[in-house]
Amino acid sequence: MRLLVLGGSVFLSRAVAEEALARGHEVVCACRGRSGPVPDGADHVELDRTQPLPEALLADAATYDAVVDVARHPSWVRAAVAATPQAHWVFVSTINVYADESTPGGTPGSLPLREPLWEDADLSVDMEAYGPMKVACESIVRAGARSSTVVRPGLVVGPGDPTGRFTYWPARFAAVDTHPAVLAPGDPDDLVQVVDVRDLAAWLVTLADRRTTGTFDGVGPATPVRDLLAAVSLGSDGGDALLHWTARDALEAHGVEPWAGPRSLPLWLPRPEYDGLVAHDAGPSLDAGLVVRPVEDTARDTLAWLRATPDAPVTGLTRDEEAAVLAAL
Repeated sequence: MRLLVLGGSVFLSRAVAEEALARGHEVVCACRGRSGPVPDGADHVELDRTQPLPEALLADAATYDAVVDVARHPSWVRAAVAATPQAHWVFVSTINVYADESTPGGTPGSLPLREPLWEDADLSVDMEAYGPMKVACESIVRAGARSSTVVRPGLVVGPGDPTGRFTYWPARFAAVDTHPAVLAPGDPDDLVQVVDVRDLAAWLVTLADRRTTGTFDGVGPATPVRDLLAAVSLGSDGGDALLHWTARDALEAHGVEPWAGPRSLPLWLPRPEYDGLVAHDAGPSLDAGLVVRPVEDTARDTLAWLRATPDAPVTGLTRDEEAAVLAAL
């Protein structure tokens, strides 16, 4: 298979390129290359998607068997689909396309979508445009590509994660020797779900290779946060951790933010309004070939990457902030 990866230098798109190369496919990565080199063995076409498609890409456009794209701007997707209509497209969307974030167990087709936003928006100004733009991108792919797969990932985790959200937890459990008391979020039975970037990438390549059609949620099985953190602790040598489960009202009273960012407790979301955002039904995706590794393996590999990458991003509470919250409870 001759595969065009629109991206290829960072996290998921890079993992897709690496997986395809490992399977012996011919891979072309089209990206600026400013975030790092593309994987060894892949051809690189310099592409700035704010500009017209370069001749180097257009000249070979008809030779691609499949395309994998992670874009979020409708104009970018529109131009690339128009240039490669003969290829099978695998478009990486997001569960943020769903208008209903409170209903657990949702699947594609069972939940309403946000209204599409057909024009590009500046996400630094309006983050709420992310889901609507992705809805539009999905429609552009389905209408213009010869055949297509749409995959809507939830929280993608693992080595190379540029968000630092999941990374917080392996780093936290690795520090239990000096900070054994761990602030744990919400109800231990709250459901969460993650998918390792390498497992998602492997599945995307399989979908491209098989020309699978349809729409899927790219999520791992929904798991009680108690079990997920236990698995992360196991993979991070955090066996002596003392988890202090803390309800939403107490977290909010002490200025702890949800999900990500400064003073946040990553993976925690207010309930019940976000019960469904991290509890989609993984069954259809597993039936379609998604294979997920144990969370403890993801945690172990993420911690190893973190230790080997001093400038790796980690979001969330500092140890001093966490200690202050625990002392005040």
